Amino acid sequence: MELLWTLFVSFLQVGLFSVGGGYAAIPLIQEQIVNKHELLTMTEFADLITIAEMTPGPISINSATFVGQRVHGPLGALVCTIGCILPAFVICLTLAFFYYKYRDFTGVQTVLTALRPAVVALITSAGISILILALFNNNINNIVISDFRWIEFILFVIAFFILRKYKANAVSIILGTGILGTLLQLAVNTF
Repeated sequence: MELLWTLFVSFLQVGLFSVGGGYAAIPLIQEQIVNKHELLTMTEFADLITIAEMTPGPISINSATFVGQRVHGPLGALVCTIGCILPAFVICLTLAFFYYKYRDFTGVQTVLTALRPAVVALITSAGISILILALFNNNINNIVISDFRWIEFILFVIAFFILRKYKANAVSIILGTGILGTLLQLAVNTF
């Protein structure tokens, strides 16, 4: 029961403080689940984020569900998901009431504009953490240059170029780099 409470409170905090959407929640989930409570390793967390991103729905809710399932089964999944959703539900109801009542007030627009840089910083932090994990297979505090993964780096550069230059479908890029990466790793391990 204590573990369920820990999961609920952790995802309640994630839901409460992840301003800006799912990608902004990734560093918060990492802090709660990997760093603070050590319920998952960084590698398991990266796998979880990959799965959560590939499945339909918001990444923070998918992550909450997957963490709960992994740590405590179906009941854990339910508890984590409710913990993650509850703050947004209450806040949205409250903000909707006040927004419709005071939407013409210029202070409302000023506050919304001021939050944008914080959201960009959170998303950037999550992206850097996942990139470092992919390229070095460890967390940001433990980078060893000799562990640099060239295949992943080359695939990242190619995928980034194709996405930016040709505006390709992200799902196609994910599937393509997954298949290509698997084939390249098999080839490298064979020789």
